[in-house]
Amino acid sequence: MDHQGTTAVVTGAGGGIGAALARSFAARGAHVAVNDLDADRARAVAAEIGGTALPGDASDVVPAALDALGRVDVFCANAGIAPTGGPETEDAVWEAAWDVNTMAHVRAARALLPHWLDRGRGRFVSTVSAAGLLTMVGSAPYSVSKHAALAFAEWLSVTYRHRGIAVHAVCPQGVRTDMLRRSGGAGALVLAPHAIEPEEVAEAVHTAIDEERFLVLPHPEVARYARARAGDPDRWLLGMNQLQQKLETAQEEQ
Repeated sequence: MDHQGTTAVVTGAGGGIGAALARSFAARGAHVAVNDLDADRARAVAAEIGGTALPGDASDVVPAALDALGRVDVFCANAGIAPTGGPETEDAVWEAAWDVNTMAHVRAARALLPHWLDRGRGRFVSTVSAAGLLTMVGSAPYSVSKHAALAFAEWLSVTYRHRGIAVHAVCPQGVRTDMLRRSGGAGALVLAPHAIEPEEVAEAVHTAIDEERFLVLPHPEVARYARARAGDPDRWLLGMNQLQQKLETAQEEQ
């Protein structure tokens, strides 16, 4: 799709998938607002692509984007965090994962929908992760909040598709980003062997936009895993538990 003359906002765009999305929209003619908590990184990417830097929290970037751009045609809810741990993890960590990975999407949609519904069009791109379709060993806060992000994207599509709002849920597995490098043993075991470049994720997003597809699977095998999970949950859970045991063994050997 040609995005000449359109506007796009990408959160968490100082690096990784976000920066790749920002570059890809700019290369297709969009004026891109680059959001990141790291102001220097946001400004660097914006300068590179001729965009607008909007550093700060992803949760409240929409008003600033509307002021800077006049309108928002595409919103990429990409910012995310991936804390490890399970129920023992402190509430503050759970709350941060919920806030960044899920509620930032809700707040953005809340601010955008009045404008989009008035115009009869808008596009919401949610970076969910394969963890939202499946799960991720070693990280309950990430898995749970990404499941919620997928559920919210589905709800948006169900509710507003007939009113011109397009929604895409991006569900890659491992991507060679700082997040993967910080993911520890679980990332090294599960994600790193088949990790792809951020630019491949961005290309998959644009293919899905061209085809008006909700689900974006840069790793096509995720579709097979999702079918297995739905078709025989106990067998799938057994397989994932075996993966968990491998992770524990690897950690014990370190």
